[in-house]
Amino acid sequence: MPNNQSLTPLKMLLFSFHATNTIIISFLPLYLNYKGLNGTEIGWVLAVGPLAAIFSQPFWGYMSDKYKTVKRMLLICIFGLLISSVLFFQMNSLLAIILMGFVFYFFTSPIGALGDSLAQRRADDLQISFGTIRTWGSIGFATSSLIVGAVLSEIGVQYMIWPYLFFGVTALIVAFRLTDVKVESDPIQLSDVKRLAKNKPFIIFLFMIMFLTISHRANDSFIGLYITELGGGEGLVGIAWFIGVASEAAVFALAGRWFRKYHTLVFIIFAGTIYSLRWFLYAAVDDPMYILALQFLHGLTFGVFYLASFEYITRLIPSILQSTGHLVFYSVFFGVSGIIGSLTGGALIDSYGGGTLYFVLGCCALLGTLSLTAFHLLPYGKKA
Repeated sequence: MPNNQSLTPLKMLLFSFHATNTIIISFLPLYLNYKGLNGTEIGWVLAVGPLAAIFSQPFWGYMSDKYKTVKRMLLICIFGLLISSVLFFQMNSLLAIILMGFVFYFFTSPIGALGDSLAQRRADDLQISFGTIRTWGSIGFATSSLIVGAVLSEIGVQYMIWPYLFFGVTALIVAFRLTDVKVESDPIQLSDVKRLAKNKPFIIFLFMIMFLTISHRANDSFIGLYITELGGGEGLVGIAWFIGVASEAAVFALAGRWFRKYHTLVFIIFAGTIYSLRWFLYAAVDDPMYILALQFLHGLTFGVFYLASFEYITRLIPSILQSTGHLVFYSVFFGVSGIIGSLTGGALIDSYGGGTLYFVLGCCALLGTLSLTAFHLLPYGKKA
């Protein structure tokens, strides 16, 4: 089968899943508000996602490595996504929403990491850039943010389940046509996973990037509130997301032309430097239009950081533990960092305002960048 044909289902899976993901990120808070939940209650529901990710992502990564398949784990998780989402959107009480939300996120959270893990392996097999595959996830995110936003503004946020199921079913259909990974080694055992815990460069790297990922996740949660605080409306929030994700897609698409010229840690440090500058600039502005103008930096921060970190993790861990290592990385990025970023970010923006929040995020990103620079200069940073 030609490379383009074998990759088409994978690209469509990334497109469809990230289209569902933007619906949850952008519109779930509005949906919960429609259900009658207040801000604090909405915060508790949103915190369930990264909490579930801490448990689910290493679990599904281990299962993928143990049974030497990414495709089957993706199919199970997408089936779980569809079933649990229908139940989740039927819940009305806070406790029921939180409990069902945990189940929903347990199946939803690993899909992005499993898809990216499969994309990384397929890219290695075909000797092409991972970014050229991953960019389709960003295109799906950007497309959905515009189309679904327009649709829900007409029919009402209470019907968000329907576009969500549309993209979810599409993801399931294309997942059946995926080309699975080929693994010749024996299935892993629990004892093999201990090798990750003993991999010092891997553990140190995860700890240091948390300074950057916490700042990123806090921005994900509160950029909409900050734009509103500065006088913007929901329309500007949607445009801001579109600009950011469009720049991310461009970076993913073009990464193959320059990505292998330098050590991956150099790109991570570069992204960290731009992260710091970006947050300090956000803290200094007094007009939401400046936020929109600066959103192109999202591609130079998250786009570069994610691609470089994912490749660096791939180099640090043995091939038999690829899925497990990738999902542990996801657990740190979208799990632990999501909880810390949401809780501390909420406290800061409530008590001191968005300007102070982004100044603190800039300091946090700067600390992480300096730590990664030292890591690069030390022996551990050069073992990949």
